[in-house]
Amino acid sequence: MDKPEEYTEKEIEVLEGLEAVRKRPAMYIGSTSSLGLHHLVYEAVDNSIDEALAGYCSKMVVALYSDGSVSVADDGRGIPTGIMEEYGKSAVEVVMTQLHAGGKFSGKGYKVSGGLHGVGVSVTNALSEWLEVEVKREGKVFRQRYERGDPVTELEVSGTSEETGTKVTFKPDSSIFETTELNFDTLASRLQELAFLNKGVSLTITDSRSGRSEEYHYEGGIVSFVEYLNRNRDPFHPPIYINRSKDTTEIEVAIQYNGGFNESVYAFANNINTHEGGTHLSGFRAALTRAVNDYAKGVTDHALSGEDAREGLSAIISVRLTEPQFEGQTKTKLGNSEIKGITDSIIYDALKEFFEENPSVAKKIVEKAVLASKARDAAKKARELTRRKGALEFTTLPGKLADCSERDPAKCELFIVEGDSAGGSAKQGRNRAFQAILPLRGKILNVEKARLDKILSNEEIRTLITAIGAGINDELNLEKVRYHKIIIMTDADVDGAHIRTLLLTLLFRHMKLLVEAGFVYIAQPPLYKVKKGKAEYYAFDDRELESVLEEIGRKGVGIQRYKGLGEMNPKQLWETTMDPANRTILKVTIEDAMKADDLFTLLMGEKVEPRREFIERNASLVKNLDV
Repeated sequence: MDKPEEYTEKEIEVLEGLEAVRKRPAMYIGSTSSLGLHHLVYEAVDNSIDEALAGYCSKMVVALYSDGSVSVADDGRGIPTGIMEEYGKSAVEVVMTQLHAGGKFSGKGYKVSGGLHGVGVSVTNALSEWLEVEVKREGKVFRQRYERGDPVTELEVSGTSEETGTKVTFKPDSSIFETTELNFDTLASRLQELAFLNKGVSLTITDSRSGRSEEYHYEGGIVSFVEYLNRNRDPFHPPIYINRSKDTTEIEVAIQYNGGFNESVYAFANNINTHEGGTHLSGFRAALTRAVNDYAKGVTDHALSGEDAREGLSAIISVRLTEPQFEGQTKTKLGNSEIKGITDSIIYDALKEFFEENPSVAKKIVEKAVLASKARDAAKKARELTRRKGALEFTTLPGKLADCSERDPAKCELFIVEGDSAGGSAKQGRNRAFQAILPLRGKILNVEKARLDKILSNEEIRTLITAIGAGINDELNLEKVRYHKIIIMTDADVDGAHIRTLLLTLLFRHMKLLVEAGFVYIAQPPLYKVKKGKAEYYAFDDRELESVLEEIGRKGVGIQRYKGLGEMNPKQLWETTMDPANRTILKVTIEDAMKADDLFTLLMGEKVEPRREFIERNASLVKNLDV
């Protein structure tokens, strides 16, 4: 892509003012929770990445300080400092104080830019107690300070420098945000993603609070990204890399198949993680299915579906375009209609070429897809058993569902309980009106190591899918979910933790919409019962136990440590773990799908060594281990 010849105050334009940002911050950054807080940093980071995309920035450093402030510095050209006649202010001040001001909108300053909402660093300024900007440009160092969005100094020359670049330092406003503590791992994860997507650019994060620091720099770009995704899997060919342009659109794709059964495909548009997919992902999928089927004609007469062609696929799709249109619930779905056709034709042509030049790799991919297709046919038969036909009819045999009488899913809860003993207590202790109980016998199948036909032939999994009523994978329909609270209730020992992980793996891999809809929870049964005289108290961890003992005194106290739910009588189980008025349940969320994907692969996948390393690294964090 052509570099713009000049970047001066003439390329800066303004769309609207800043007044409403402090009044309604959530409109501009999504929320005032931790997510919105981190968005402040991303707005500043996006400016530096735009400089990198234009070819002018090779290094960026994010630094976290002990006073709660953070700085983002780059070696780009520096924000223009000249006076904008229309406003009578420097371009720096306009960029920092006017919403939608910057070099992105006319296409003159930047051909391609990120920035999800396009609101710019002015929002960061508006929502900070203070912000200082330092610009190195034209042999000088310029500085200006703002407080809650308003300039408190002029743009002043504070020194000289042969370097160029911009450094923005700010402290998020505690009167706006629920928390102002920036999370190192959250920021590091996004910087690593950006380093993969922008090959050759060095992104560093340092934290003076903890002494931690990480540097990300990948000359391989998205090829390194796909290798990183597969580092705990068994890939069977080197990554396939495609990088082609049409008009002003650039398509970059890296593909690598592995021996597993899950699909890990992530799509980006102008560096933005398009979690909800969009036209670039649709185009990619159509091209891949067509290319695999075309090649398969010489190998098999089996018609392969898109799902078959994507079994064991890890891929990164990165598109760069001048006027991205984002839609969907969280504005992370690419909507440009022309991108589907462009992506489809580019990927199809490139894959066709690759398959012809690399027949051994093409044959392996097709063979894997054919096996997946045969398994899918077998799964169809098993799936029929999981479909709900009219009312569910279950026998009273152990290990089956004890349903509730309420029929409104929004009011219904399903407790998935480990074992018949706990299941019995839960059935007796529950409120039958709205609480259903499904006891599982033993550990369910590890779905990370199995194809769909094997998964659906597992009786416990089949019963669970039927009870929930929504189906699985691409056929999952949220409108058919029978319970809006699906609560995993297992013992607080190693076996209980393992069963919980197996269930979460199943839900994440094959019923992900349930998690995304906020329907999945984990029960928090107490770990201790403390008795003094006739009075009984419950403690959910060691800290709470200490606090109870301090409150009631230690003399004449009996402490019972629960090893399993079955040790509680039905009344106790209801009062501590099931009664909505008293219980604590944790909602399962996916803030970072890529990290979750990685973790399930690590914990439940084929490779033992990475799992051992993970356990050794995190062993010191384990509390209440009961072997």
